Amino acid sequence: MSNSLIIVESPAKARTLQRYLGKSFTVKASVGHIRDLPVKTLGVDVEHDFQPKYVTIRGKAKIITELRGAAQKADQIYLAPDPDREGEAIAWHIATTIEAGKKPVRRVLFHELTKKAILAAIENATDIDQNKFEAQQARRILDRLVGYQISPLLWDKVRRGLSAGRVQSVAVRMVCEREQEIADFTSIEYWSIIAELQQDGPPPFLAQLEQINGQKLTNKQDNRIMDEAAAQAIVSELKDCSYVIDKVNKKKTRRNPSPPFITSSLQIEANRKLRFSAKKTMMLAQRLYEGIAIGEDGPTGLITYMRTDSTRINDEALAQVRDYILTAYGDKHLPAKPNIYRAKKSAQDAHEAIRPTDVAKTPDSLASFLEKDMLALYTLIWKRFVASQMAPAIYDQTSVTITAGRYGFKAVGSIVRFLGFMTLYVESGDESQTTQQADQERDVLLPDLKEGQSVELLKLDPKQHFTQPPPRYTEATLVKALEENGVGRPSTYAAILSTIQEKEYVKLEQRKFSPTDLGKLVNELLVRHFPAIMNTEFTASMEQNLDRIEEGSVDWVRIMHDFYGPFRQALDLAKNDMKSVKRSAVPTDIKCKLCGGVMVIKWGRKGEFLACENYPECKNTQDFKKDGEGNIVPVDKEEPMPSGEKCEKCGRPLVYKNGRFGRFLACSGYPECKHIPAEKTGVRCPEEGCGGELIKKISKKGKIFYSCNHYPKCRYAIWDKPVNEPCPDCQAPYLLEKENKKYGLHLKCPNEKCGYMKKLTAEDEEV
Repeated sequence: MSNSLIIVESPAKARTLQRYLGKSFTVKASVGHIRDLPVKTLGVDVEHDFQPKYVTIRGKAKIITELRGAAQKADQIYLAPDPDREGEAIAWHIATTIEAGKKPVRRVLFHELTKKAILAAIENATDIDQNKFEAQQARRILDRLVGYQISPLLWDKVRRGLSAGRVQSVAVRMVCEREQEIADFTSIEYWSIIAELQQDGPPPFLAQLEQINGQKLTNKQDNRIMDEAAAQAIVSELKDCSYVIDKVNKKKTRRNPSPPFITSSLQIEANRKLRFSAKKTMMLAQRLYEGIAIGEDGPTGLITYMRTDSTRINDEALAQVRDYILTAYGDKHLPAKPNIYRAKKSAQDAHEAIRPTDVAKTPDSLASFLEKDMLALYTLIWKRFVASQMAPAIYDQTSVTITAGRYGFKAVGSIVRFLGFMTLYVESGDESQTTQQADQERDVLLPDLKEGQSVELLKLDPKQHFTQPPPRYTEATLVKALEENGVGRPSTYAAILSTIQEKEYVKLEQRKFSPTDLGKLVNELLVRHFPAIMNTEFTASMEQNLDRIEEGSVDWVRIMHDFYGPFRQALDLAKNDMKSVKRSAVPTDIKCKLCGGVMVIKWGRKGEFLACENYPECKNTQDFKKDGEGNIVPVDKEEPMPSGEKCEKCGRPLVYKNGRFGRFLACSGYPECKHIPAEKTGVRCPEEGCGGELIKKISKKGKIFYSCNHYPKCRYAIWDKPVNEPCPDCQAPYLLEKENKKYGLHLKCPNEKCGYMKKLTAEDEEV
C-alpha cells in the first residue's frame, strides 16, 4: 500500500486534511515559511542579477528535519501550502529543501477544504508554478531593497527603529495627504429652502428649491444661496408665488444585489458592519477556511480560500445556492438565470469568490460551534453569498418638479414594492454616505399629483449648511482607496494597515486614521527624496509588473534592473541631501526652568520634545503640544501610577512608569532607590530540577525576553511570553503567547509535535 505525504502550512489545516484522507496519507505542517532572506543583512546580490541568499528561518531547522524524515518514508509527496504567491514560494522552498531524490513531488491547490474538493485537488495535482514563485520572489526582493536601504537612512537622519516600505510608505502618504486636504479646507456657508406643500388638502409633502432662473443650485460659489439675508429675500419672494405641478415622472427601478465577497470587499464590509480590523477579519477567515471542529464531524472547512480578487462561482455551488433560495424564499426570490458578476480587469481569477463551502450549513446551524466573532463573520459571508444570487429589489420612484415664478422645486418619492435580496442582506455604505443612503431607502409616499395642477404652500423652511472637508480614512475607506489606486494586493491590505500603526506613523482614533508628527515628518522626507517610490501610479505599475511576471510575459530580473538603477541614484543623493532632523534644534522663546537657557525643539523616539540648549550640562526636557495657532504649550510629564505593592529594598510604594520599552514597575523613591523588580509570569522554569520561575527581562538591544530567575545557575531563556496555562492536548505545563500575520495574537503549545493553538479572545484583540 502506497504512503503519500502532504505538506501544508498550518497544523489546523493538517488536522482537517488528516480527517478526510485517512491512514494512507501522512499530513505534516511547515508552520509557514521555512526559508527566507537573512534578517541582519541585505541578502540580495545586486551585482549579480539580484540573486537572493536564502537561509533557514530561526527555529525551523527541527521542522525541516521532520519533513525530510517524512519525505524519505513516503512514496510520493504533495506540497499543499495556500493557493497564492506566498504559498507557491513556501512550496518551492520545501521542494528544494526536503531532499526528496527521485520521488515525485507535486503541487496541490486546495481552494476549499471539503472531502470532494480535497480529493479532486489531489487527483489534479500539478507542478510548482515557477512564474508564480518568481513573482513572489520579485516582490520579496523589491521590498527588501527598499526597506533595508531606506530604513538605515531614516535611522541616521531621524531616529533608530524607523522603517520604510515600498507599499506601506505610500499608504502613509495617502493618510498624510488626506489630513492636509482637511487642514487646507475652507468651509463655505450655503442655504437650502424646503417648501411644505399640499394638493386639495392633506397629506402634505416636501419639495426642495432646486433652480433659480433655470440654473441649478449647488454649494459652489456661483450657484448657491450664500447667506441668511439671501435666503430670507428668496423666502419673501416665494410667499407671493403660485405653485404649479410642472412635471410628474413615475418609473419602476431595480436595485441589484452586491457580488459575493472578494478579499477587499470582505475587509471593507466587516469593518463597516462588524467593526473588525482588516487584520482580525483575515485571521478569522483563515480559521474558517482551514477548518473548525463541528461536533462529531471533526475539523471542517467552512469557507473557500479567503485571498482572492475574483467574483467567480463554480456551477455546483451556483446550483446548490439556487436550490436553497427556491426552498427557503420561494420562486419570486429566484432569478430565471444565475447572477454572473464581472471581475475587474486586474483580477487574477485564480480562485473563486469567498463563499460558504456548503450553503446548507446556515449560521443558525453553526451557532453552537463557533465563537461569537467567528460566527458573525461567517454569517456575513453566508448572507452575502446567498443574497448575491437572489432577485433584485423593486422600487416605484416618483419625481415631481414644481414651478413658483422664477423658481423650481423638486420632490422625490420612493416606495419599495419587492424587497428581493434585501430580505436577507443589504450592503453598508461609507460612514459619510450612511445618512443619505438611509434616506433613499426609506419609504417616501407622494400624493397622486397631476401635471398642470396648482398646489398650496403651507410653509417655507430655510436651513443653513456648511460644506464639509473630506473625511479621514477609516479602515474600510483606506482599503477601498488602496484598491482603487492599485497599491498593494488584497492579500497585503491587512498587513499594511497593521504595520503603519505599529510603526507609529498613523494613529486610529474613533475608527479614523490620522498621521502622527513622526508620520508627517517621514512622509515629507520620503516624498522629497524618493518621489517615484512614493507615487501611487508607480506603485500600481509595479503591482502590474508582478502580475506580468506571474503570467510569464516578462522576466523578473529585467523588472529588478529597471527599478534598481533609478532607485540607487535617488538613494545616493538622499544620503547627502536629506536633512538630519536628529541633529537639528529649533530655538523657542521658552526659558529652561533649571538653568535659564533657551529650550529648543528636538526629535526623539516619540516625536518632538523640548530640551535645554545647554545639554549635556543641563539635561532638562519637557513635552509640548501646539495650540490651534501653532504656539507651543508645555505639557507636564505623566505622573507615575500606584501599583499597591511595596519595594522589597526600601519599603516605599512601587509605581508604574512609562519608559522607552513601555510600562514598567519601579520604586517611587528613585533616584535614592533605583530598584526595578522583575515582572513575574507565574510559570515555573521547565529545566528539570531547577524550581525557578520565568521572569521578564530586557536585552541590551532593548528586546524583551523571558529567563529563569535562578540565573546564572540556570540559563534557560525564551523570546516568547510564557502563559501559566497548561496545554489541553499534551498537558505541557504552559503555553507561549505569539503574534504573526497569519494567525494574529494567539497561544501556542511549546511542544512542536503537539501543534495546539488557541486564538486569544475578542477582548484581547485590537479592533
